[in-house]
Amino acid sequence: MTTLDCRGQRCPLPVIALAKAIRDTPVGGIVRVLADDPAAAGDIPAWCRMKGHEFVGRSGVTFEVRRSGGTT
Repeated sequence: MTTLDCRGQRCPLPVIALAKAIRDTPVGGIVRVLADDPAAAGDIPAWCRMKGHEFVGRSGVTFEVRRSGGTT
């Protein structure tokens, strides 16, 4: 599992970091993003839908994304 600490960064920076990290993640692997920008709550799930990856869930500032067969 890859963890990205994007706390203190404004969107779209956490989404950009996620997009870069998911390229090196095997299908089925998880990327955990720590992001405290309120916009991340909408941006990360929307990016997952757009790219075909699974938004696993959110707990506080922690977001988990599973790489699917979608685009990177």
